[in-house]
Amino acid sequence: MRRRFGFDDEMGEEKPFWQHRRWQLSAAFLALALCTGTVAALDGGRDANSSAAAAGPVIGGLEPDGSRPQGCRTDDSVQQLPSEAPKDIRWRPLNGADTPTSASAGPLKTTGPLLWCFAHTPMGAVMAAHTISRQMSGPDWRTVSDQQLVPGLGRDYFDAMRASMPETGPVQTSNALAGFVVLRYAPSTATVRVLVRQANVLYASVDYIVDWNGVDWQLRPLSSGGLYTRANPVLSLVGFVLWNEV
Repeated sequence: MRRRFGFDDEMGEEKPFWQHRRWQLSAAFLALALCTGTVAALDGGRDANSSAAAAGPVIGGLEPDGSRPQGCRTDDSVQQLPSEAPKDIRWRPLNGADTPTSASAGPLKTTGPLLWCFAHTPMGAVMAAHTISRQMSGPDWRTVSDQQLVPGLGRDYFDAMRASMPETGPVQTSNALAGFVVLRYAPSTATVRVLVRQANVLYASVDYIVDWNGVDWQLRPLSSGGLYTRANPVLSLVGFVLWNEV
């Protein structure tokens, strides 16, 4: 039986780590630091962490002819919003939960802990949102953040607050990925709504934003440091693309 996706929200069994008390205290400290000018010290600490992450596995850059890195070639011709899941979906365990992968939409490459090379298509954006967010539950989240989150204050908040949480290992829940819908898509950015089925057969959804950086999709953190929006209950599945085995 497929293992469940570790999505947590206030209606479910647990809260995401940025809603825990320690995370909120860290957020309050960061806000104070910004107001008092001590954020420079925090930035200095992040630079050190980023250097450590950059010393590890690195996602390739563009080739001299402007093409994607060697071994990362995708068919980007299908730009229509998906109305069904790809036929080549396979589920792989990732940090305690099964996550969808696709030979056509990605991720196509694995470099150390980094799963990357998503198609530059709406479906590629969907796969990136699912994969990158799930990698943040693992021990290599710093490396993933450094290379697969959009740089900026949101990422800085995420890094500082995520570092404040103890590494207890992936949390198993009874929630499961149920489907998705691409709310907005452009070649430079996309908003993906993810549908999650909870233990009591209720559904909830959250939204992710991914941006194209010229090489691959990156997940864009919210200004608060969270990776997705507040969970909302879903009363109808109309409009969602449902995964197989739902």
